[in-house]
Amino acid sequence: MEEIPTVVVDRLSNEHGFVVLSRPNAFVQWLKKVTIEEDYVLMSEPDHLYLRPIPNLMNGDKPAAFPFFYIAPKDHVELIRKYVGEDVTTKEILHMDPVGNSPVILHKDDLARVAPKWHEMAVAMKTDPVADRAWGWVLEMWAYTCAAWVMGVHHDLVPKLQAQPPWDQSLKGFYILHYTYGNDYTKDGVFTPGKIGAWRFDKRSYMARIPPKNLPEPPAGVPESVRTLIQMINEASAVLPKWETAGA
Repeated sequence: MEEIPTVVVDRLSNEHGFVVLSRPNAFVQWLKKVTIEEDYVLMSEPDHLYLRPIPNLMNGDKPAAFPFFYIAPKDHVELIRKYVGEDVTTKEILHMDPVGNSPVILHKDDLARVAPKWHEMAVAMKTDPVADRAWGWVLEMWAYTCAAWVMGVHHDLVPKLQAQPPWDQSLKGFYILHYTYGNDYTKDGVFTPGKIGAWRFDKRSYMARIPPKNLPEPPAGVPESVRTLIQMINEASAVLPKWETAGA
């Protein structure tokens, strides 16, 4: 908060054990608390690192969004219909945008229209055992997708909006580096997916503690995306004051 102007909002009184359930309502509160002078908003997350300045990637009035392979409407047609309307055709559902709320660039007026419905749907889905079981940790992303569709907000898909190591190896053309997956390699730089490597970086290792300064560099042969991730974190920890006591 000393580095970035921050608006503090209230968490839901009952998150049902799912902390990101508070996210949509956080946007609702934010929009009520502040006057946004700009016309456009970038919704981003703490595990996004910026590789270069991000232009407004919108095509006309349509928001620009990153497509996620696991937001697949074809796999949940009947469940989606429960939330977007029983009269919605299968063809319409199959053409829903495979996005979450982040990263997304959109007009502030569209965000103001979508956010309350997004909050409403997220809570409804989390308290629906069928939806909760089907969508798990990405349930709040599905809530955004459905809410945007219901409110008539449709997106242009921009695959280059973010790179996700270790699967994206080169960073050419990307704007954001999203570190969500585990990065595991042997000491010789061989990728070991699903198996803890001799060298690894996984943000989940630091859920209860702050990453130390000077994280070990990955072995030779590890992709550019993973190497850049570690370098950027080390750069931040070297220059940000109070790194070791942040949040204390």
